[in-house]
Amino acid sequence: MPPSFVHRITKYDPADRDERGHYTGAEDTDSDHGPVEAAYLAAIAAFAEASGIDRLEIREPSVTGFVHLGVEPPVGHGLSGLFPPDLTGFHDGAEVSLPVALELVRAMLREQGAGCRLGAGDVFTVHVGWDQYVYVGSDRPCTEAVARTRKLGLFPEPLAASPYAAELEEREVTEAAGEDFWARVHMQLASRPTVLLEETYVGNAARWHRLTPENLDAVRAGLGPRALLTVWPDLTPDVGAVLAALPEEDSVEFVWEAQDGMIRHAILDDTEYQQLAALVADARAACALPRYLDERHPLLRAALPDSDGVLRARW
Repeated sequence: MPPSFVHRITKYDPADRDERGHYTGAEDTDSDHGPVEAAYLAAIAAFAEASGIDRLEIREPSVTGFVHLGVEPPVGHGLSGLFPPDLTGFHDGAEVSLPVALELVRAMLREQGAGCRLGAGDVFTVHVGWDQYVYVGSDRPCTEAVARTRKLGLFPEPLAASPYAAELEEREVTEAAGEDFWARVHMQLASRPTVLLEETYVGNAARWHRLTPENLDAVRAGLGPRALLTVWPDLTPDVGAVLAALPEEDSVEFVWEAQDGMIRHAILDDTEYQQLAALVADARAACALPRYLDERHPLLRAALPDSDGVLRARW
């Protein structure tokens, strides 16, 4: 069950809302990187302390969107100093201290790329929405925290529920990547020498692996916690044929294996095909995948369960 007492915390005076609840005042929708931002963090800390919470769980983490051709991927995502560059420790189900959780909230208020829900079971939740809207839920009224928030110059407004509550969203993936899933991967490898595995370890960030019967166990052992696993047909060594078959008026995700053995990917459209051809001129193999979910037809798709076999990740 979600927490019973939910407050929307903002810097927007309710007196400056129209009859539909839309804010009409002069406050900026960006973080000030200063005292107002600090007030948000202090308010969240007050609610957490009133709820008896000093550690929070990361849920549904994500980072800045897809890598586009010719554009370096964003660095840090607002997580520098909190997690290493490979984002170890930033995954669904990871537990962090309240100070680290507050820094995650800061990164989300600044819209630096990282996003997640934060919570502690049915006791406490924090959700950051657009335009500096923050939703805090607790299993208790937190009367003193509400008063503290007002003293900080912010406006805590009671709500029935957070619009970002996980309970309001359906899972896209409900299959656990348990032994049955891996048995089907083995079956795929019995009919073809190699398949391609897309390991989405946080939202919008993926690692790619070419699976063979020989390396399957090693790859499996190195997968990130609660990762979303998507199995595709293998890359084709005829890179020229893949390039020639690219759609004329659509964007695709192009995946290729470079000479160093690393598998790279990028999103591109028809205006970038010439640049792509030069970039992958010495690629060992490649494939092009549709961008849109309803056009993507993988061989298999499932999410890694926890060690007890229960699927808790929400993809």
